[in-house]
Amino acid sequence: MGAIVGGLLMGVLNNGMSILGVSIDWQMAIKGFVLLAAVSFDVFSKSKSKG
Repeated sequence: MGAIVGGLLMGVLNNGMSILGVSIDWQMAIKGFVLLAAVSFDVFSKSKSKG
């Protein structure tokens, strides 16, 4: 379920930035930041639930 939501979010983010005319360099940087934040959140939440 999380992968579907993540893929949908990235698709909407990609299309939205293209429509807004954001340069490809900024698009890649923003998508990288979003992925980094998602992974960090996942690691933090899993470590928090362990103990």
